[in-house]
Amino acid sequence: MRVNRRRLLAASGLGLGATALGRPALAQRGSGEVVIATTGGLMERSLQEHFYRRFEQEAGIRVRSVPIELPDQWARARAGQRSGNIPFDVVTATPPDLIQHADILQPIDCNTPAMTANALPNGCFPTGIIRTAGGMTLSWSKKAFPNGGPASWADFFDVQRFPGPRALPDTGDREWWVPVAALLADGVERDKLFPMDLDRAYRKLDRIKRHVAAWWKSGDNSMQILRGGDAVMTMLYSSRSVPLAKEGDFDFTWNQAIRDVGNWAVLKGGPNTQNALRFIDFFVQNPQEHLAFSGKVSFDSNNRETANLVPQAERRYRASWPENWDKLIIADYEWIATNRNAMRERWVTWLTR
Repeated sequence: MRVNRRRLLAASGLGLGATALGRPALAQRGSGEVVIATTGGLMERSLQEHFYRRFEQEAGIRVRSVPIELPDQWARARAGQRSGNIPFDVVTATPPDLIQHADILQPIDCNTPAMTANALPNGCFPTGIIRTAGGMTLSWSKKAFPNGGPASWADFFDVQRFPGPRALPDTGDREWWVPVAALLADGVERDKLFPMDLDRAYRKLDRIKRHVAAWWKSGDNSMQILRGGDAVMTMLYSSRSVPLAKEGDFDFTWNQAIRDVGNWAVLKGGPNTQNALRFIDFFVQNPQEHLAFSGKVSFDSNNRETANLVPQAERRYRASWPENWDKLIIADYEWIATNRNAMRERWVTWLTR
């Protein structure tokens, strides 16, 4: 099945319009289970608290949560497709994943009553729905920069004006984040980033590499690096930069943050496909739970009414608030999906040499 690029890119945008809440009751209690694969840590704990347990109570369907990083998830999903033993029902997917793995994903009905009444505008698309949305922000220590920190990726690369060790991600699933930041730092306009000039990006990265003291693997790891003083600034999930900023010793900017959208998708031929589709419908309902959930994980989530419930003081921390959302960099996911293997190979080669 070919995913329409225009629809997919549109699905990465969050609308803020309000409509009636429209929370249809579950028609009847189900049975059995649904197996959901997602990253562990804070994300899994928050999903358990605000969605999985309620789904079990209201739908009568047990949620079996499998904490797993994305590369391992897709490796197991592909192996399961070949063997006929699909390991998960619901999986976490980046926008490029929805293109690259479209052949093993179950079509999603975006016209169910739950979706039309509750999902964000353009929050449902042919093979998945938005789960969370934020950005890869530039975050820094206020102790290191008491008179004002960096405001762009050009500042991140400027070790004279902003001295000190840096940190960058090496997560194994989004090898385009850092080259995009390098191109922005080198003066490439946001609408000219794709197709990516990787030679130019890596020339820029060569100049910063010796100043990178740590390559973090997870959100928790990135926070430890900043708190411990091993780096004075880093590229960071907004789900981590927001709580750090609220602590008082750190700050961040939405300027040139790379839009980071996480999606739910359903594997074709999984052990509990109907329960999985039922969970997808359930997830977009109940704005109060989305408000509490998004406050914990510092990502926005897929319910159209939630934005209207966000207190004024919190809007600075919300990626989807218009003045923040307009600053985010939107990637060309189709280009990334097509070139992903080559980008990964180049990244690993550069990082390890």
